[in-house]
Amino acid sequence: MLDKHPVDVMLLTTDLGVARGFYEGTLGLPVLVADEQFLTFGCGGDSRLVVTKSTTGTRDEVTKASWRVADLAGEVAELRERGVPVQDLPELGTVEGIADLGFALAAWFVDPDRNWIGLLQLREPAGQPHGAATGTGQTDGSEVPGSGKETS
Repeated sequence: MLDKHPVDVMLLTTDLGVARGFYEGTLGLPVLVADEQFLTFGCGGDSRLVVTKSTTGTRDEVTKASWRVADLAGEVAELRERGVPVQDLPELGTVEGIADLGFALAAWFVDPDRNWIGLLQLREPAGQPHGAATGTGQTDGSEVPGSGKETS
């Protein structure tokens, strides 16, 4: 049923102009649809990121979206080159912004509306050929930032 369909990530913003500047200008995501209430950005494959106007923005500090990447260190380096601070999370033992979660390597940054965005480089399950990892990258939440401890 739903496992056969793409899913779009929805984030909140109090200022669509600032959000567009960050996602299109800083991160380089193409704008697919724009109006007074939301922006839709294209991502890998058929995935999309939708940023919706809100009067209050986000109120919680948890990971809202994660990109699955093949080269986390390279992506972290590119984010830094674009001026995006990658979070240092001592509680997760990050080294140069990268945490080892066991099933994956991970890093996080925060957008202008305080939405936590993650990057995951999934590890390959034992016995699986290269490129065959199919996990969702989700945990029980105990290893994911957003416990209220925020660093920049």
